Amino acid sequence: MPRRRVTGTRGLKILSFLIAMICLLPIVAVALAAVTGGLDSVLHLWSTVLPRYTLTTLVLVTLVAAGTFSIGVGTAWLVTMTRFPGVRVLEVLLVLPLAFPAYVLAYAYTFVLDHPGIVQSTLRQVTGWGPRDYWFPEVRSIGGAAVMFVLVLYPYVYLLARAAFLQQSSGALLAARTLGDSAWAAFRRVSLPMARPAIAAGVLLTVMETIADFGTVSYFGVQTFATGLYTSWFSFADRAGAAQLALCLLVFALMLAVFERAQRGEARFHQAGKRSMRMPAADLTGGRAAAAAVFCAIPVLCGFILPCVILLSMGIGSEQDLLGRRYQGFVRNSLTLAGTAALITVGAAIVVGFYQRLAPGRNSAGAAYVARLGYAVPGGVIAVGLLVPFAAFDNALDAWMRETFDVSTGLLITGSIWLLVAAYMVRFLAAALGAYEGGQATVHVNMDAAARSLGQTPLGALRRVHLPILTPSLLTGLLIVFVDVMKELPATLILRPFNFDTLAVQAYRLASDERLEGAAVPSLVIVAVGLLPVILICRQVGRHK
Repeated sequence: MPRRRVTGTRGLKILSFLIAMICLLPIVAVALAAVTGGLDSVLHLWSTVLPRYTLTTLVLVTLVAAGTFSIGVGTAWLVTMTRFPGVRVLEVLLVLPLAFPAYVLAYAYTFVLDHPGIVQSTLRQVTGWGPRDYWFPEVRSIGGAAVMFVLVLYPYVYLLARAAFLQQSSGALLAARTLGDSAWAAFRRVSLPMARPAIAAGVLLTVMETIADFGTVSYFGVQTFATGLYTSWFSFADRAGAAQLALCLLVFALMLAVFERAQRGEARFHQAGKRSMRMPAADLTGGRAAAAAVFCAIPVLCGFILPCVILLSMGIGSEQDLLGRRYQGFVRNSLTLAGTAALITVGAAIVVGFYQRLAPGRNSAGAAYVARLGYAVPGGVIAVGLLVPFAAFDNALDAWMRETFDVSTGLLITGSIWLLVAAYMVRFLAAALGAYEGGQATVHVNMDAAARSLGQTPLGALRRVHLPILTPSLLTGLLIVFVDVMKELPATLILRPFNFDTLAVQAYRLASDERLEGAAVPSLVIVAVGLLPVILICRQVGRHK
């Protein structure tokens, strides 16, 4: 039976395709710029920096994947399957490090652990050693960067692994135990394979966040594709080289995204029935309880509590005036960008998601798939991919206007905040679309039919039926995009208009000048804003048992 065509979707189709084209533009532009850059740039990159960038990125990704897997899965298993003193508090607190951008954590720990920091200074005072009389781990290293990423990204793995463990039935675990397996063997042979798709998705998400980061690796002097892209673009003015590095980074990120999609697509979850119950939690006592509590408390202590204390002490001793006119400008710029980008991104998610609901098929599914590609593309790649074509358009338009009317138009698009907002939309549309689709799943199809039978157009049904029901999901999507834009650094550094700085840019600039006490002030504001969605997640963690 042919599917009945819903009328009134032409406008949604055009808007959805336009949004998908904007999301696809950076990828196509980077690929074309890299291909047309010539072999000279490729050979130069290969003979100088490309092997180092590749090796460093792979090492960093491997360390972060191993660390987030160990901490995320281990803590999720302990708070789900065991009981020890403080477990109910720790299962919520383990989410808190998600509020910290990795580069903010790097500023805090560098202030404490670097050579002039309080730890090494105290060590030298107590022992009487000189600067070369002892060995101390170097925080500004690839290992230090990996630790920063692990501390702020493990909650992704923790949340997904915890949800997977909560959904597991006791039948398989009890069968393993009756067959003689120990608790560790049952976990390794039964629970871990059942939760593998969720854990793999979480680990791959942390890896993609790692390769997209610029602030942490740049501050620590770790040479990755992200730092190489920025250096080629600004320091060396090598547009072709930057585009080719962006293409390498893009290919790596898209390969990870495809792998993550394949993992998710192969996942199959089978409920054992309504009578099936979760495995009863094992009560830990004595040394085991203490070890479990310490293991779960260390990530919270190192990833949230200590950095907050350090940043507060740094901020109090700085000369940065958060209430001054200059900082009011940083706050205003950040809020303007974040608010505008959040509204436009959620609006785009509504258009794409509602079109897919009204007209399911290849066209709508393809538009939604392309719209989600941005989550796998680092911010620096998106910035280069948008800047190249729009800068060419601006220059061509300016040349034509000069020749025809003797009038200079200047940079109409690349000199405004709208290109930056477009980059944010491309980068974070997948998060907004996920929030919208999660809420849309609760709207029964019969509601659409009832609205149409009462004479409502598709847009009328969206306005009067869908949006009131989806308000909580849309607010969640707005909040997530708002906070992500506040923390985003690479695209902001590349695309921001002249003399239009944000809190993230100010923190990065002060840290680059080794003024870490000053960098603590904007960093604290960013963390405070980042706590908003984390609090919402914590409430859900506390309720979902």
